[in-house]
Amino acid sequence: MSNTPQTIMSSGVDLLKIIFLGTGGTMPTQRRGVSAIALKRNRELILFDCGEGTQRRMLEAGLGFRRPTKVFISHLHGDHVLGLPGLLQSMTLLNREKPLEVYGPTGLKNFIRAFSETLGGPGFPVKLYEIVSEGVVYQGYEYSMAAVEADHEPPSWSYILKEHPKPGRFHPEKAEALDVPKGTLWKRLQQGEDVVLEDGRSIKSLEIVDPPRLGLKVTYSGDTRPSEKLAMAAEGSDLLIHEATFDDTLTERAGIYRHSTAAQAAEIAVKANVKKLILTHISSRYPEPFHLLEAAKAIFSETTIAEDLYEIELS
Repeated sequence: MSNTPQTIMSSGVDLLKIIFLGTGGTMPTQRRGVSAIALKRNRELILFDCGEGTQRRMLEAGLGFRRPTKVFISHLHGDHVLGLPGLLQSMTLLNREKPLEVYGPTGLKNFIRAFSETLGGPGFPVKLYEIVSEGVVYQGYEYSMAAVEADHEPPSWSYILKEHPKPGRFHPEKAEALDVPKGTLWKRLQQGEDVVLEDGRSIKSLEIVDPPRLGLKVTYSGDTRPSEKLAMAAEGSDLLIHEATFDDTLTERAGIYRHSTAAQAAEIAVKANVKKLILTHISSRYPEPFHLLEAAKAIFSETTIAEDLYEIELS
């Protein structure tokens, strides 16, 4: 599979780049690291999970360690969280000053406290948020992040990033045709305000700016059995990132260990009416997982299997 960025046009304005840093399940292989996914929004970085080797992949992806960053941990299994100690130490060595926000299940604070007592704590502010109930866990100016309970043990969370509606496209040629002076008046029109010119004419924002656009929606399953709750929360997502640990021959095993098959992930994509599905958390027993892709595409055609450093852009 090529790591050339793929672009999906949606209703948003700003570009959201998603980089799969680790796509394997349980343990690393020569081709796949363990779970970590980076979402790059302008200068900000969002991490879904932080398995061993995450910081190495971040360097390979050109992400660096000084960006404003939020980390959302799905659960406290080693393949999803053991990259945090090294990441925090590297950030400290590089004299990071910006606060780092880390969200995750109960026990996250004890985990970070334990390795900090042995290795030394981070040299910059770390804001820890343990999630104890479903709902919005972060509400920002541009987007929110919600958590829904995943069907996995230990207690685990799936995450849904939802951007707020964005201003419509501003048409400078229309403003110029109406003799609207550049500067403050253009900015006010872009923000949806109507303005009055010096000659008394009233210019409505809708004459120059397109209607607001829906923001992007991205859902990350973490580790989970097929979940109706997740399907409901993921409804209409531009992208669903879903684990696909097993193939159909191991459906029973998937259920016992609270994981999903590729086909089950595709069924969730259909139920949720998403635009695209990307499979991750691939078991090391499948060095060439093309049959997983075929099984999923037979149910949901807009399916891809991620590899490490695979990128996709949503806009």
